[in-house]
Formats: sequence, C-alpha cells, structure tokens
Amino acid sequence: MTKSKHLTLVLADQLSWQNPAMVDVSPETSELVFAEVKAEATYVRHNKHKIAFLFAAMRHFAEEAKSRGFTVHYFQYDAGIDSLFKAVARCLSKATYSEVRLCEPGEWRLREEIADWQSQLGLPVSVLEDTRFLASHADFATWADSQKTLRMEYFYRSMRKRYGLLMAESGKPIGDRWNYDAENRSGWRNKDAVPVRLDEAQDGITADVIHLVDEHFLDHPGDLTRFSYAVTAERASVHLTHFIQVFLPQFGQYQDALAEESTTLFHGLIGLYLNAGLLDPLDVCQRAETAYKAGHVSLAATEGFVRQILGWREYVRGIYWYHMPNYASNNTWGAKRPLPAWFWTAQTDMRCLHKALEQSLNDGYAHHIQRLMVIGNFALIAGLTVDEVCAWFLAVYVDAYEWVELPNTLGMALNADDGIMASKPYAASGKYIAKQGNHCQKCRFDPKLTTGERACPYNSLYWHFIDQNLERLSKNPRMGLITGQWKKRDPAERESIVSWAEQVLATQL
Repeated sequence: MTKSKHLTLVLADQLSWQNPAMVDVSPETSELVFAEVKAEATYVRHNKHKIAFLFAAMRHFAEEAKSRGFTVHYFQYDAGIDSLFKAVARCLSKATYSEVRLCEPGEWRLREEIADWQSQLGLPVSVLEDTRFLASHADFATWADSQKTLRMEYFYRSMRKRYGLLMAESGKPIGDRWNYDAENRSGWRNKDAVPVRLDEAQDGITADVIHLVDEHFLDHPGDLTRFSYAVTAERASVHLTHFIQVFLPQFGQYQDALAEESTTLFHGLIGLYLNAGLLDPLDVCQRAETAYKAGHVSLAATEGFVRQILGWREYVRGIYWYHMPNYASNNTWGAKRPLPAWFWTAQTDMRCLHKALEQSLNDGYAHHIQRLMVIGNFALIAGLTVDEVCAWFLAVYVDAYEWVELPNTLGMALNADDGIMASKPYAASGKYIAKQGNHCQKCRFDPKLTTGERACPYNSLYWHFIDQNLERLSKNPRMGLITGQWKKRDPAERESIVSWAEQVLATQL
C-alpha cells in the first residue's frame, strides 16, 4: 500500500529551501501548494511592487520546485481562490494526504487563523517554527527574561558573540568597540558619486505578473513601470554581491543622509529579499565580514550593516513575538488624529515629507531615516492615530510584514509601546532634517522659523508634542534638557508656538 504524501504549503515570504517545511521533504514524500490569494493581497492596500514581487518570486520558486521533481499545485490570482485555507482545502478535495505541513507564518493574525485548520480540515496540520532566523522564539525569550529593559544594543552584542561575527580571538569585538553608529551620520551633499544600481531584466513570468497586478489592483499604490526587483534567489545574490562590492564602502558614512538627487544613496535594498527568503541572513552578514577582512570595506561600514541584520532585524522580530498580541493595542501618547488623505497621494508642501511619501508610494521603498525621522516623526508629533499609521507602513513597503513593521512603527517611530523599545521618543524638529539632507533648499518652508506662514511645520509640531506631554516627558532623564528649555521659555512665546501648531494641525491635516 502506498503511503500518503504530505501536503506542504509554501507561503509567499518563505521562498527558501531552508524553509523548515521544505528541509526534509522530497518528491516522494510531499507535494507542494502555492497560492496567490485575495485575502493576503488586500487585507491592507499592499503596494503593487510588493504584490508583483511576491507573486513573481513565488511563481519562479514553484518552477524550480517542479524542476526538482515535485508535484506542485499552484493557484494563480485569477483562479479565484480567495484564501490560503481554500487553496489547501481544494487540494485535499482531490487527493488523500497524511498531513498538511507549513512553516509558521510571520504575522500573528495568520498564525491564529491557521490554529483552527486542523479541526476544520480533519487531518493533522504541522506548523513548524521558522528556523531561517538567527534567534529562535526561545532564544529571544531567554534573553528578554534576563533583562530589565529590552534594548537592542545588548541583544546585538549577545548575537555577535554567539555567531562570532566581527569578533577577535580574545572574545572582544574587533576594534574594541561594539558600535560605530557615531561615525555613520554624515550628510551626503554630493561628497561622493552614487554608483548605478543593477538593472533587473524581466522575463515572461514577471511580465505576466506585472500585467495581472496592474489589472486587478488599480486602487493600490505603486508604479510598476519602475519595477526593478530580483525575483529569484540567484538574482538576489547577484544584487547582494553588487551592493557589497560597490555600495557598502560608503554605506556606513551616509546611511542617515537624505538627498534630493538620490532615493537610495548607498543603501542595501536587500530587506525584501531577506524577508521573503531569497537571501539567508547569516550568509549576508558573513559575506560583508569577508569584504571587511579583505580590506575592501571599513569596519564602521561593515559593523553598521551587520548591526541592521544580526541586531535590529532579529531584535524587532523577537519583540513582536514576545509581546504579541497585546503589543498591537499600545498607544502611549493617546494619538487619535486620522491619517491625512495626502499620505496616499504625497500632496504636501513639506518637501522632505513629500519626497519620502512619493517614493514610498511609487517604488515601495524608503530608507530607515525617511521612515523613522521624516514620515514616522511627523506622525508622532502630529498625533496621528497608531492603527492607521501602522496600517499605512504595512501597506506601502515591499519589505513590510507585520513582524518587522509593527515594532519599527509602533515602537520606534511612534514610541507608543510604553518604552519597550526606546528610552525616549524619536521626535525632532525641522533642524534635524535640514542637517541630514538638502530637501529644505527646495521647500517653501524655512527650518529656521517656528511660527508664521513660512515656518517649517515640524518645528511648531515638535514643541506642541513636548507641551502636550510635558508632565510625562519631564520624568524621562533623556528628555530633561528639552523639557527644561521649554519650561524656561516666556509663557507668551510658548502660547504663540502652541497656537500656531494647532493652526497647522487644522489646515495641514
């Protein structure tokens, strides 16, 4: 008697042969199912770039699986299968399987949904922990349980030691410093030429997907005439190699810079490949370390890059699963203003915000300073409602999944998690933005002015945020200097600034 096979569900962000549901399978033991479904593509208004990237990458991975001899059940979007459950149920209606297997989803809502599948389907459903990350849920919980505060820096140091990255034989960090962030804050201002990015050719599969997405997702953001992402592990690796060779040497120095002339500067643009499984995080870090040891890249640039992957990426995932589901309901500052409609059009006169929103909507990409200190900072000091801001961030970026988006947005950008991730809010005035880039030169607002028609809205909104939350912020040791300055100002001046900020909120939002 022939033993029944497993049915292995492969999710669109798990396109790796290191996916734990794929590691021990063979064409003789398992059949694979992939599905492009409406429920996953539309629960927020995902950017067309994200949908096209994932559909194209999933189709290519399925073709690779077929070439390895697997029986593949693939439901394209226009087949009308509107949920992952229905895709699995359709397969079960046509053949007998011993169980359904899959790697755990990266989002709480989907994990909760899948928890009921076994009873609904009437056969075992095995959900395997995602071993593609460098810190398991247990690893992070063990670390977190031993800490008074969950600061990324200390988690990062433990991960450096564990994986031996940029470590000396003495057990100390190479260079005797863990962190070179202070050396990675330069404004760019045309000091170094920005190299040309690789141009990614589209094959027939990708072209078909782009046509499908343009046809079915008309009300979603994204200009697919600009689509340029790799959709296979092989091509993602080529892009990584190009980044390390050409961009990484200047990455560290300019990673906090803003520029009119370049939307990407020296950034990696590999987060989407890591988060979808096309690149392996440890391999990425080791390849950067190899470039440092070969003398091609400085220690500061290499450390800054490794910290984003080994430290920050693993840390935010740990925070997400350690604190969910309650984490998503946090709202420390009681933010309640609706998200402005122009967040979906980029039609604002604030030049830095216009440029960051425009490229986010068109390309599905913005680097971390644009997300944190331009868009997120504005949302924080304007008091925009947490739920809507988080949904927007989840929707517009190609690399966004809730496990990475929610801590970065709710925790870091909005500081709404009662200090779990950051010891102070990342609130800033227009002076910070003027220091980091050159958007202000073409803006109708002046970052030197706080009130009046030409005043930068960030300035009055910053002090309005301080004023509205003065009692709480005054208790924060890291905010003492700022709150002290505000208290010392002439009461009439304070009233004038707050009044102007209220006018800005009434007219700009």
